[in-house]
Amino acid sequence: MKRLPAAATALAPAFTGPTGIAHAESNGGVRIMPLGDSITYGTGVPGGYRIGLWQRLAAGRYTNDFVGSQFNGPASLWDHDHEGHPGWRIDQIDANITGRLRTCNPRSVLLHIGTNDVLQNYNVAGAPGRLSTLIDHITATAPNADVFVAQLIPIGWASGDAAVRTFDNAVPGIVQSKVNAGKRVHLVDMHSAVSAADLPDGVHPNAGGYGKMAAVWYNALRAVPGSIGNPRAAAAGEELAAATLGSAAAARGRTFAAAVAHGHLGESAYATTLDREFTGVTPETS
Repeated sequence: MKRLPAAATALAPAFTGPTGIAHAESNGGVRIMPLGDSITYGTGVPGGYRIGLWQRLAAGRYTNDFVGSQFNGPASLWDHDHEGHPGWRIDQIDANITGRLRTCNPRSVLLHIGTNDVLQNYNVAGAPGRLSTLIDHITATAPNADVFVAQLIPIGWASGDAAVRTFDNAVPGIVQSKVNAGKRVHLVDMHSAVSAADLPDGVHPNAGGYGKMAAVWYNALRAVPGSIGNPRAAAAGEELAAATLGSAAAARGRTFAAAVAHGHLGESAYATTLDREFTGVTPETS
């Protein structure tokens, strides 16, 4: 198997902005736990797919609360909590998941894990079995949670991606076995959403790649009733944006108005942001 350069092999986080242990940025919304490794963490693009997913949820008027013991990402993410651990394999997530779930009590879990099993050549043949066990532990600890299990995104060289494809081919059967047992588990095809061209280091997506992941997660969540709650009624700020700026601007206005409703952006900050985003002018303050 091809080896990555030292920095990529270690899957060392590269980031700016807030980072570290979670600060529990709760807005009282439906709880979502992004769960996985450095791809969930957002190596290369701090916040990773969580940025685009949060923006889509906000624009769709959903009120959600990302949860987890970790914390990183840019200010535009608004909710930085997650359970993404750079370098971790399936067994390492499994060793910690019960306590994390009991603490965070998520309504939905977004699971993308297994890349490091391949990269570290850690009993790769046994990885699907470890994934199955992890899912059992998640569903036993959080039986009312919807668990979205992703097939892994590609690895950017032939031998690595061949191993990923072998792993991914086992995932539908694992998920179906849980469904047959009455568990709330859902398959998410993430592999076909991201291409090798989206992976600058062969492992971690660029901003465009993470954006593709966000779109897939969002569509998967919306397809399962209750997994992200129900959309709010339109806020006054959204109606103002629609009336004065047109539909294209309103789409962006929904994101900022949702931030106000979620408690992540104050009313005055909303007004300032709206003016700057749509007119290019930052209002003067007294």
